[in-house]
Amino acid sequence: MYTLGIDIGSTTSKCVILRDGTEIVGTSVVAAGTGTDGPQLALKEGLADAGIREEELAYTIATGYGRKRFDRAQGEVSELSCHARGVHFVFPEVHTVIDIGGQDAKVLVLNEKGRMMNFVMNDKCAAGTGRFLDEMAAILKLDISDLETEAVKSKNPAAISSTCTVFAESEVISQLAAGTDRCDLVAGICQSVAVRAVSLARRAGVKEKVCMSGGVARNAGVRNAMEKELGVEIVYSDIAQLMGALGASLYAYDNIKSSQKKAQ
Repeated sequence: MYTLGIDIGSTTSKCVILRDGTEIVGTSVVAAGTGTDGPQLALKEGLADAGIREEELAYTIATGYGRKRFDRAQGEVSELSCHARGVHFVFPEVHTVIDIGGQDAKVLVLNEKGRMMNFVMNDKCAAGTGRFLDEMAAILKLDISDLETEAVKSKNPAAISSTCTVFAESEVISQLAAGTDRCDLVAGICQSVAVRAVSLARRAGVKEKVCMSGGVARNAGVRNAMEKELGVEIVYSDIAQLMGALGASLYAYDNIKSSQKKAQ
């Protein structure tokens, strides 16, 4: 039995296909989110990765910003619940999830069973999100994937004090003009994102173990800075960006099992 979870974010669309609710057999990440053809392309690539046809999917759950606009799903679940479910599946010992996406950042506190007990979310400002990192990378004429390698070279991270993306841009440009090393600026940018995320985490109430999910979790510069700020180890998975889609696929499997029980 195959189930699909699709996480339609502001900047990316992600799919996870599970077999029998336990085995990941197909995934996809497309750099195009809600309002584009990203969800359809993510579905197509996920099916190709799993080697199955759409007709073989028993149930599909959509999550993320664009979940209400995806008419090929049989249901929808909030991204908060899906991230909690996905993380608990991979890391059952985790109690705090720091998720930094393209346009928002959120912290979830989970109980022993992986149920969400509390959350804090910042979706009012782009500072401290993937979009912020994208814009800073563009100013520094770097690819987003270069940020972590540059950050590692830094011996004296630059202070990025502005709490607004627009002002932070001006600050980085000014520091570049003053001769600040690029690697120190990158380390300062990563630290700036980490400080904002840790502030959210402390408001939510940090319970170990802690993990990162979302696209920004792939950036070791941010992860390392966050570990220093929090003073705890942060666990990480290569499928960090897929946690929401994974949770959605698990919820899809729950729906099928529930329907089967009712039919008996």
